[in-house]
Amino acid sequence: MAKPYIFVTRKCSTQQLQPLYEIADVEMWPEEEVPCPRDVLLEKAKTATGLLTMLSDKIDEELLSKSDNLQVIANLAVGYDNIDIQYAKSKGITVCNTPDILTDSTADLTFGLLLATARRITEAAEYVKDNQWKSWGPLLLAGYDVHHKTIGIVGMGKIGQAVAKRALGFDMNVLYHNRNPNEKVEQQLGVQYATFEELLTKSDYVVCLTPLTPQTRNLFDFEAFERMKNTAIFINVSRGAVVKEDDLYKALTQNEIAGCGLDVFVNEPISATHPLVSLRNVVALPHIGSASYETRHAMMRLCAENIYAVLQGKKPRTEVKL
Repeated sequence: MAKPYIFVTRKCSTQQLQPLYEIADVEMWPEEEVPCPRDVLLEKAKTATGLLTMLSDKIDEELLSKSDNLQVIANLAVGYDNIDIQYAKSKGITVCNTPDILTDSTADLTFGLLLATARRITEAAEYVKDNQWKSWGPLLLAGYDVHHKTIGIVGMGKIGQAVAKRALGFDMNVLYHNRNPNEKVEQQLGVQYATFEELLTKSDYVVCLTPLTPQTRNLFDFEAFERMKNTAIFINVSRGAVVKEDDLYKALTQNEIAGCGLDVFVNEPISATHPLVSLRNVVALPHIGSASYETRHAMMRLCAENIYAVLQGKKPRTEVKL
């Protein structure tokens, strides 16, 4: 009997995927930073029993309709808006993601991005590297305090809660907005629910951690930025498409807000010519929210465990439910 065939769409640690090599023929796209081309992915998916995919891989009806052997897709991410979940389920394909594992690492990065933007840390580091530091000045590269300020978190899921804990360590006042209030979180952390409009007007730092849904797409438009304080800083570590980037650029150049830190963009990767990158008050990162060795290796292991379980006729640890 032929072994199952698993295609991995980006170079990963073979050590973390070791269980798969024991039960299947595993083929891996050899590049770590260059994505597998669409035509290659379509061809590989035709015969694959399992796919280990990245958030940048489009697993749509076109691909799934030709993948008659496919039993399981393991997405190396918490999000799965790159996968047509309903169509996959209709074909009996199990879809898995990697929740929980990356919560703290992403929260660390989120708060680090907030600090870097507020205190102009990356700008100051480049100032030294560019040999511009000639003397000390009382307002040289002055930024904004973080302690004792108000942070508004849009999306109080597990990552949002982890960011709130870090904010409390800085003696910040924490507001949050969800589709529904979470009384348990309010009691545990001492945070306060606010409407979206209230959060925007009251917060010194607005942090977006909401998933991308039809309701959150373009949530942050020019009107939203207009509601924010002129001294406010916007941080996005969720999905690029929750923001209208042209509106954000307009808000920054018209001093509607003071700055922003972005780990995600509508179309990735971006280049140095992207309009937002040209602005002094923008800190732009290449989607590294969960990019620590420990977390990424754990995500790879979970993907391998999920695929292994399905191919062995067992229930995976983290199946995406409709």
